[in-house]
Amino acid sequence: MAETKEVEALYEELLAAWNRRDARAYAALFDPSGALVGFDGSQVQGADVEDHLTPIFADHPTASYVWKVREIRPLAQDVVLLRAIVGMVPPGQDDVNPAANAVQSLLVQRESGAWRIVLFQNTPAQYHGRPELTDQHTAELRQTLRR
Repeated sequence: MAETKEVEALYEELLAAWNRRDARAYAALFDPSGALVGFDGSQVQGADVEDHLTPIFADHPTASYVWKVREIRPLAQDVVLLRAIVGMVPPGQDDVNPAANAVQSLLVQRESGAWRIVLFQNTPAQYHGRPELTDQHTAELRQTLRR
């Protein structure tokens, strides 16, 4: 299952680039015709990801991701879906902010031997009316902080 390890490494590289506030490295992982759907619902073409993130990183202190991969599933030859839960640790803090919990989906395709993101979706995990699910999500991510 080399491809699942490669896809997981790509995902980890994506979130590490965010945590470093490196718009160029983050954007380089996208296929130019791919798409990003942000936490706030913003929709960005893969070719425009760097231009979208550069002012965000320049003008706002961004929280750092912590994550747990839930599933990596090949869908077709050279096409893989990764699903994960994430949380964010605000700048200067050392704990996950439950209000920023999210579920992420990453669809990647290998072309000419390289994996590229064709869709990254970051959906808020609000769990309306089910606070126990928010607590469970947050507790799982806090375990990643203790490693």
